[in-house]
Amino acid sequence: MLQATQLRVGMKILFNGEPHLVMTIQHHTPGNLRGMVHVKMRNLKSGRSLEHRFSSSDKVERVVLETIELEYMYSGNGQHHFMNTENYEQVAIDDESMGGMKFYLLPNVKFAVEFYEGRPVGVTPPRTIELKVVDTQPNMRGATVTASQKPATLETGLVVNVPQFIEVGEVLRIDTEEGKYIERAK
Repeated sequence: MLQATQLRVGMKILFNGEPHLVMTIQHHTPGNLRGMVHVKMRNLKSGRSLEHRFSSSDKVERVVLETIELEYMYSGNGQHHFMNTENYEQVAIDDESMGGMKFYLLPNVKFAVEFYEGRPVGVTPPRTIELKVVDTQPNMRGATVTASQKPATLETGLVVNVPQFIEVGEVLRIDTEEGKYIERAK
């Protein structure tokens, strides 16, 4: 058990019987009153965000999640199928649990999947991934790296802002944490 004042961003805690990820923390110590810890967290099962104010004397339970590396195989009927390459066991994860990570699903890419009580609750893609541009505006003559940006739709449906010189068919390296263009891959 931890005191609420010991919470840190990124910790996983048990709140109302369900695992939550701590996203932001603000410590408040108003005048003559007791200190409070205002926490914004996301439910790892449902994906919903909520805010809660803990008293500085409140205790919270830290959750330990099992993380397994799984390889993405295919999607269908709102389910995304992954396989454990060590024992060939397959796991299906629904759209809600995947959240925005579904835009990084490419066959044979390995993801870190977190499990709570045998159920997948979080999916983390590799830090960068290479995706092909399927739609964007035509190339502007004389466009440079520092010029304005334009939207580009990638093969998984992800839309990112790219430099003007990027064309359809190019493969781009994308930062999966921020969902942003990094550079051309090839």
